[in-house]
Amino acid sequence: MNTTIMHTGQAKSVGGRDGQVTSNDNILNLELTLPKSLGGRAREGATNPEQLFAAGYAACFGGAVGFHLRADKLTADEIAVDATVDMFLNDEKLPTLAVTMRVNLPGLTQEQAETIVAKAHETCPYSRATRGNIDVAITVTTNPA
Repeated sequence: MNTTIMHTGQAKSVGGRDGQVTSNDNILNLELTLPKSLGGRAREGATNPEQLFAAGYAACFGGAVGFHLRADKLTADEIAVDATVDMFLNDEKLPTLAVTMRVNLPGLTQEQAETIVAKAHETCPYSRATRGNIDVAITVTTNPA
């Protein structure tokens, strides 16, 4: 397989879910905490892997939406992607993730927005990585900001 790497992101975790995560350039430097819902202490000002995954997926998906808007010569007033990552135990009692995304593209018709979001879901690297692995539910709206 001939692969040309377009970009590399790197981060290091120390202490797992109750530690710290830093990027190799130290721009990302966050304290992590185990949420109370998982038996943790939920330290104030700290985040968790599910929030980080939601942020990454939302940003990446928004980028894919923007790409397809430009390719189709359409303009939305705003690209807003709200991602929620839920953790639950599956039938085998294993921790499993599910994602719910709400994509709002004011300035487009509902049909245009749904077409763009469908294209983005096919090409977004996060969507491609999770396809067939976790449930991803997407709601599309065109509400004015």
